[in-house]
Amino acid sequence: MNWLEVTIETAKPMLDILCAMLTDLGFKGFSVYDPDDFEDLMAGRVGHWDYLEEGLTEQLTQGNPSVTVYVPENAQGAEQMTAVKTLLAQLKNGAQAAEFGSLNMTMKGIREEDWANNWKQYFKPLPIGKRLWITPTWVDEPVPAGRTALRIDPGSSFGTGQHDTTKLCLTFLEECVQDGAHVLDIGCGSGILSIGAMLLGAKDATAIDIEQNAAESAAENAQTNGIDPAKYQTICGNILEDEALVQRLGTGYDVVCANIVADILIAMRTLFVHFMKDGAKLMLSGIIDERLDEVLVAMQEEHLSVLTVEHSAGWAAVLLEK
Repeated sequence: MNWLEVTIETAKPMLDILCAMLTDLGFKGFSVYDPDDFEDLMAGRVGHWDYLEEGLTEQLTQGNPSVTVYVPENAQGAEQMTAVKTLLAQLKNGAQAAEFGSLNMTMKGIREEDWANNWKQYFKPLPIGKRLWITPTWVDEPVPAGRTALRIDPGSSFGTGQHDTTKLCLTFLEECVQDGAHVLDIGCGSGILSIGAMLLGAKDATAIDIEQNAAESAAENAQTNGIDPAKYQTICGNILEDEALVQRLGTGYDVVCANIVADILIAMRTLFVHFMKDGAKLMLSGIIDERLDEVLVAMQEEHLSVLTVEHSAGWAAVLLEK
């Protein structure tokens, strides 16, 4: 699949607001450029640089503040582009138009194979927990004795196993998944969590994501790992907006996992309870440490019991029980 790199210029005070508006359109990640950030680095207010390549100062301080998103060149991407253009037109004609700056939009095509190959050199096999061995599909190395290989090619989707949130969830899965378990993976990305659950003994799994390419990536990765398609279902949709989809997913899951962000997890709290059977386990991650208490309070309001909280590199993961 090819992608469009879409960059929108705006005024510095409106960067966060524009990101929030794009989030409402379904975008989950942004590249934010603010030339003042570089000035802070140079002034010693943030971090330290030991070496600065000649000419980099000019490169990193040119241009206006901007937000960049990546749009897939498929039907869903076409809808997102229409929504982005509509949003920008509304802002340019709105009462706050001057505050948002130019809102100029530029686009550049990106081939997924080029995008993917740039980072593949950094994705190496790694052990997680006591049983799993996460390995890229393009690496052919022996699997250590006693471990099960989980072969993954995330493409443009989140989920290589390298990120701390994913590691924490996979470790929880190893503790929770019993033979014959029914698993629901919300915000599945590459499908690494639900595929891991299947390799750990789950009977079946349903993986859902609002991004079409993520659902497709999860299905491909499941096939790579030899998982029976009849036991592994991938769906593109938004359970916060589609009641029919919620009903289609049903109830009675033994394990529900969601590695997203705090605000979305909190918004989904009643849905988690709906999906779970009594005694089921819920694992949540993608939570920065500063938002952990908010998430815990929201889940406890739904009478979910906190079993374990784990931290890694500023991120938190929570294991709960219904």
